[in-house]
Amino acid sequence: MQCPTCGAVLSPTAKFCSQCGTRIAAQPPAAPPPPMAPPPPMATPAATGELYAYGNQIGQRLDLPDPTVMARGRGVTGMEYQIVGTTLQAVILELDPGETVYSESGAMSWMSGNIQMATNTRGGGLGGMFKRAISGESLFLNEFTSVGGKGIVAFASDFPGKIVPVPLLEGQSMIVQKQAFLCAEKTVSLDIHFRKRLGAGFFGGEGFIMQKLTGPGIAFVCLDGEIVEYTLDAGQVLKVDTGHVAMYEPTVDFDIEMVKGFKNILLGGEGLFLTTLRGPGRVWLQTMPTTNLAKAVAGYLPMGGGGRSSGGDVLGDVIGGLLDR
Repeated sequence: MQCPTCGAVLSPTAKFCSQCGTRIAAQPPAAPPPPMAPPPPMATPAATGELYAYGNQIGQRLDLPDPTVMARGRGVTGMEYQIVGTTLQAVILELDPGETVYSESGAMSWMSGNIQMATNTRGGGLGGMFKRAISGESLFLNEFTSVGGKGIVAFASDFPGKIVPVPLLEGQSMIVQKQAFLCAEKTVSLDIHFRKRLGAGFFGGEGFIMQKLTGPGIAFVCLDGEIVEYTLDAGQVLKVDTGHVAMYEPTVDFDIEMVKGFKNILLGGEGLFLTTLRGPGRVWLQTMPTTNLAKAVAGYLPMGGGGRSSGGDVLGDVIGGLLDR
């Protein structure tokens, strides 16, 4: 505010000019600011045509998106398959009338009404049951046959990773980690594979026993985490931390060697032994073995006696199950 006579700058509450003494008339009160306009009403999806998640509108039929299809193919018996999902995958098999696939007991996730299930030893008899018993596998196998038209049967993985289709020619074999087998065409033979060397069985991270698949046909195996493939020339060696070997061709020699160097053993954190894979042949490695995940999670579980909560007991059971895989 300024004096109307001399132009001196005055305070807003001044009644006289401090320079010339002119009386300053009272100023009218400032007008209040105009009220803010209310926000416009929010438009509903029904009024604007916008879509909710999964592409569904209010009042309309729920329609979820189909999962990502990672692979499609056909087996030697005419069975068609597709592998869906990214991290926790499932394989869906479409069978013509009379076609049969088989799996370990308890592996099936869902199936159509015209699929008939039969539990048996698949010709292994007592010998096959004995071999599966000592390998820790289920004693019986389940066969699924489509009757009276096309049918579907699905098998899902129980651990984050990949379901890998393994196409095998007549007489061709593949060695996979224990409990990797998920399902296969009826023409594929499932057997156990014993390590030839005691050291490889004791310290190789997979035990004495693995699984052997022999063609013809397609088998599906569950591998942990992401999968990395290497092709080894004759005599070429790949050293792998125990447990990361998921699958390899029978021409590859599997053995173990002790880590060299006293400091490496004590301070390296890699354990006493490494797996050595010697070519020729292809090997497939997995980035997240179940045992590694279980050990990592076990460090966060509550320890002690009576102070453990029931939740800790449940988690302990889960971790124990993973370590037993």
